[in-house]
Parts: sequence; structure tokens; C-alpha cells
Amino acid sequence: MTHEWECVVVGGGAAGLSATLVLGRARRRTLLVDAGEQSNRFSEGIGGLLGFDQRPPAELYETGRNELKAYPTVEFREGSVVQGAPQDDGFVLDLDGGDRITTRRVLLATGMQYCPPELPGLEPLWGKSVFQCPFCHGWEMRDKRLASLATGDEAIHAALMLRGWSDDVVLLTDGNPELDGTDFDQLKSAGVTIDDRRIAELEGTDGRLTAIAFADGTRLERDGLLVEAPLRQRSQLAEQLGASCTPGPLAVDTIGIDALHRTSTSTVFAAGDVCTEQPYVAGAIAAGAQAAMIIAQSLLSEQFGMPYPPE
Repeated sequence: MTHEWECVVVGGGAAGLSATLVLGRARRRTLLVDAGEQSNRFSEGIGGLLGFDQRPPAELYETGRNELKAYPTVEFREGSVVQGAPQDDGFVLDLDGGDRITTRRVLLATGMQYCPPELPGLEPLWGKSVFQCPFCHGWEMRDKRLASLATGDEAIHAALMLRGWSDDVVLLTDGNPELDGTDFDQLKSAGVTIDDRRIAELEGTDGRLTAIAFADGTRLERDGLLVEAPLRQRSQLAEQLGASCTPGPLAVDTIGIDALHRTSTSTVFAAGDVCTEQPYVAGAIAAGAQAAMIIAQSLLSEQFGMPYPPE
């Protein structure tokens, strides 16, 4: 069977764009399909990415898409892959516009959907003054009045992490204090205050948190809030293609990969947040490039008998 594409990259975030660039430079017929749902699209800037530090995520993605135009074997399409299935020696994928395409390889780089707590007032603040990664947002929140909202062991870790950026940190338990004496002593010695009041809503203006409103009618003025935001797959595409998902520290359905970014289906690869234990933009860029190099070598193996997998 002659396939329309040698590789389809699903997802045009950091990992997908990086992989497509490498595949384009390797002269592989590559289609990048992107739904424009990058998780950091709500953020005002990317923190800690060399060359793009504090610049808007949209600027990074636009730059990446423009760079792909230099490679004639690459095509970019806006949209989603709504369904996929193995077929002969490749895969058939259905796009949301009604097109059906075939490909020899698939790289899953869709990122993950972040699931912050369902608190009234959180949505307009998300990615700005309410966040889930101190390394991404800590610099912008430095020396401000901060709070963290978490439970269990994560509560201690989150509160102590914030102390690296501010001396004024409050741990919010939302009425569920799962802390023992050792925990209290550790937080106290670090200068972290514990607040057990139940949260009613978050108050803010123009993306800026101003206060935490509690169920008892009281308020706590804060400038930033760190929250837990578990991850989950955006679709069932990985399962449809035979890629197994396993529970991870941040998600219940992380795509399992080996050292070569191969999933449980050897011709389906994954890179970026969909399969990592620590999602961040720089790591996704590196993972996308690594996966693309392996994909190119796997195609060369079929074409010319090149040894694969590489030593």
C-alpha cells in the first residue's frame, strides 16, 4: 500500500513543531495537524525558555510554523484527528474536516489537558496569577503575597517550592488539613502559614488575583495562587492506535514510551506532555526532536535496510 504520508504529527505545540522541523529537514513527507489547544496559550509569557524567555507562547508557535515553510515535504493543517486505526503496514486517520489520510508513522504530540480545581473565579485568572508550575511563573510572582492550594504530600512540596520566590506564603487546605505534627513543624520553620478555611471563590481583575474569599465571609489578600492541576489525555486517539496509557505522578493516562519514544505500538511514537513526568516547554522541544530522529531512522530502515533500532 502506498501511504500519503510518511509521518503524521498530531499536535502543533512545542514537541510537535520541533519534531516536524527535524522531519522536514530529513526530507520525510510529513503532515502536522494542530487544533490550536496548547495548554500554555493562556499564559502571558514562557518562563525559562532560552531565546523566548517571557515571550508569549503564541509567538513561539507562529515562529515555528513559519520555519516549517522552508521544507517542501512538510504540510501544516489546522484541525483535529478525530479517529485513527491501524491499516495494513500503517494507519488511517480521519480529520475533523472529513478528510481521511494514511501514514506509515504517527507521532502523538497533542499535549495534555490541565484540570485545575473548579473554583468560582478561577478561569479568567488561569495561566496568569493562578498557575500550576512555579518554575514557569515564579519569577513574575517574586516577592508577592502567594498561596498554594494542595492536599497530602503535595501540599508540603507546593508550599515549600513557593518559598524560593517569596517570603509571604500561605498554604490553603480548603477545610481538609491532612497534615501531621512533623508537617506543621516543617512549614512553620520555613515561614509558611497554614489556613484551613473553606474557599468560596477567587477574586481578581484583568487576570490578576486580588483575594481569596472564604465561605465564612472573610477574605485573604493574595497576588498569586499555585494549584494542583492533574493532566489527562485530550482524546482517545492513542488508545485507538494501540498505544497503551499508564498512570503517572501527574496524570492517570500518560502514554507509555520506551527510550526511543516508541509506544506499545512500535510505529506510533509520542513526545512532550503526553508522555512525560515533568511537562515543560524546553523538554518538549528536545523530546520532539529526539522522536523525529528515531522516526526518520525507522523509515530509512524500511527503505534501505538501515540497522534499526539504532545502537
